[in-house]
Amino acid sequence: MMYGWIIGVILVVVLIVALGRGGIFQKSTNGTEDSNTNSSAMETLKNRYAKGEIDKKEFEEKKAQLEK
Repeated sequence: MMYGWIIGVILVVVLIVALGRGGIFQKSTNGTEDSNTNSSAMETLKNRYAKGEIDKKEFEEKKAQLEK
């Protein structure tokens, strides 16, 4: 019984490592999501322009809005 606290410490360390590997402690990705959303939106815009769904003027307007 004297060494029960050692088992507790080991369990806490194992829990922290497991949560860390699961991504619980990762930094918030709000900025990354925004940039991914912007690049995804830009890709969609480029694809629409390439398919001829929008003209050059509309492409340039929407591109300027996305780059803000």
